[in-house]
Amino acid sequence: MRAQITLTVPEGKRLIAEAIYALEDYQRALKKGKILLKGGTTVSVLAEKTVGIPLRISGRVSARGTKAALMKSDHPHSILIENGRFENVDARFPEVVLSMGRNDIIVIGANAIDVYGNAAMMAGSPGGGMPGGGFAAMACEGMRVIIACGQEKLIPGNLANIVKKIGRKLSDVSQGMSVGLIPLYGEVITEAEALRLLAEVNPTVIGKGGLDEASSALTMVVDGEKAEILKILSLLESVRGAQTSGLAQSMAECEPGSACPIEHIACSYRNPKLLRR
Repeated sequence: MRAQITLTVPEGKRLIAEAIYALEDYQRALKKGKILLKGGTTVSVLAEKTVGIPLRISGRVSARGTKAALMKSDHPHSILIENGRFENVDARFPEVVLSMGRNDIIVIGANAIDVYGNAAMMAGSPGGGMPGGGFAAMACEGMRVIIACGQEKLIPGNLANIVKKIGRKLSDVSQGMSVGLIPLYGEVITEAEALRLLAEVNPTVIGKGGLDEASSALTMVVDGEKAEILKILSLLESVRGAQTSGLAQSMAECEPGSACPIEHIACSYRNPKLLRR
C-alpha cells in the first residue's frame, strides 16, 4: 500500500518526538537511567510528552533574523530526567553531561543538517553560552546523543566545510545576533526516520514547501503493508493541527538594537570598525 502525506513543521516536530519517546532505549533510560533534554521547539514537544511541561525557548530564527528571547525566565530550557523526576539544569549543563553514562540519553535539536549526516547548532552567545561547554563532552563521553531535527533544516553543501567558514565575529552586519555554527555528533532523526521507527514503512520525500502555514511543509510517499500504513495514518491524525511547542512567554523575541537579557549580547549586530575599512 502507498500513502502520500504532507506534514507542517509543527506536525513534523510532534512526529519526531513520538518516535523518540517510543524508542526502547529511551523508555529504558526513563526507568533506569538519565535523560537530558536540551531546549528547542522539537525537544520541547518531547518534554511535554515525557514530563508534562514545555521548555523555555532561547535562540530562534524569525522573520527578523537570528534572535534571542525578550524576557528572562526561571523556567527550564534544559532538563535532566532521573528516577521519575526532572530538574532544571540550565546553570550546570556541562557538569550534567559529564555525569552521564553509556546507558543514558541526550536529546538536542539542530539548526542545520546535510545529506552526509552532519548536524550543527547556531551559537549567538560567546562560546555557545552555558551549554557550549557541554558539547565537546557530548561528543566524547559515550552516552547516546539523539539529534531531533526536521527536514526543513536540510541545507545544501557539506556542513563539515561550511562550519569552517562561519564565525560570530566574522559578520560585519547581521539581522539579529551574528552566529557561528557548533558541530553536533549523534543520531539524526527527521520525519522520515521517525516514520521508519514507528512502523515498518519506507518513506520517500517528494517535495518541500507550500502556502501559508504549510510554507515549510514536507510531502512524502510512504510504502508498506496495509496494516503498517494504517498505523501511520492514525498517528498522523493525532498530530494534525499541532502548534509550535515552547513556554509561551519565551516566544517573544528581542527588539532591534536591544541587549538580550538572557545572553547579554546585541540582538542587532553591527561592527562599525570593520565597516569603516
